Amino acid sequence: MPYLDHNATSTLRPQARAAMARACEIHGNPSSVHRSGRAARALVEDARDHVALLVNANPANVTFTSGGTEANALAVWGAVYGSAESGTPVERLYASAIEHDSILGTMMEISTRVAGVRTAKIPATPDGVVDLDTLHDLLRESGGRTLVAVMAANNETGVVQPIARVSKLVRKHGGLLLVDAVQACGKIATDFRALDADYLTISAHKLGGPQGVGALVVKEDAPFAAQIHGGGQERSRRAGTENVVGIAGFGGAAKAVGDDDVSRLEMLRNVFESGLRNCFPAAIVFGQNSQRTANTSNFALPGIAAETALIALDLDGVMVSSGAACSSGKVKPSHVLKAMGVSDDLARFALRMSLGWDSSGFDVDATLASLEKLGTRISARKAA
Repeated sequence: MPYLDHNATSTLRPQARAAMARACEIHGNPSSVHRSGRAARALVEDARDHVALLVNANPANVTFTSGGTEANALAVWGAVYGSAESGTPVERLYASAIEHDSILGTMMEISTRVAGVRTAKIPATPDGVVDLDTLHDLLRESGGRTLVAVMAANNETGVVQPIARVSKLVRKHGGLLLVDAVQACGKIATDFRALDADYLTISAHKLGGPQGVGALVVKEDAPFAAQIHGGGQERSRRAGTENVVGIAGFGGAAKAVGDDDVSRLEMLRNVFESGLRNCFPAAIVFGQNSQRTANTSNFALPGIAAETALIALDLDGVMVSSGAACSSGKVKPSHVLKAMGVSDDLARFALRMSLGWDSSGFDVDATLASLEKLGTRISARKAA
């Protein structure tokens, strides 16, 4: 069946599946010193090498987590407590208004639980790009250390953010930078060193690995304090026995990412958006004037509620979404579109089509055919 919801979770790559099957045959705890334990440790470290290579990072700086949400929360809390321990506490937390809820929610929680920490959202332009002028003003007015969080690419619109310029501003004012690369990794060049970030987060299941495993990359000299204590796993940054099978799958997916043809995905997305406008001349594509990841199209069909379209598409076996997967069950409009100045009335028509490593022209054609059928049916009802 046509699956176009890869931003929610991508389909499992055969390389990841094979790596996980091999890992299932090894029963040792990676912290054990016997041969089975050493074999499990070898799998974890091999995966760590592949994940580090994917983002051009030092493997020693890669910490495996349960996913992107934990990695984001660990980065924010780790930076705040690590800065306090170093004697230069974080006093300001700034995040773009289009960040994932795992960032925005964590920052809000910190502001209520840690004395002396203030937060602010950096607005976005109507094209979905973080407002650099406002960020500059916030940094210039700040006192003490500041942690800034700006994602590399938005999960709902696919709009790519100007991280190099953000980093330059943050460095100028002595701040720390967290880059959520969950939706960017594997879709655009994601170079931890070139981005000049202090913290970077990624997730396996967004690039064809298994669900339930992610990673946080921490720069060598960046402040960081562990938030889960117990054993000395993950170089004492995150206690708990490693998810060996999931981590092995992560490594398998990371190794396979380089074989993807991103230009093919962009061609498919462009075919979809062209066909969409032919069927629905009033269709609106959000962020279309900005650089976007090649696989993502967030669009609205005025007059057709997202829920109506989702049900109709699903009945035809076509799978898309109405926004972030972790928020799709909520009635409230997308905070990302709201930050872009989109009205609540228009936002309730928004759908997201996201392609992946195994997407084909069939997926696009089937989706367009289903949408055209829905449009014809709705037009007939209005005429009746």
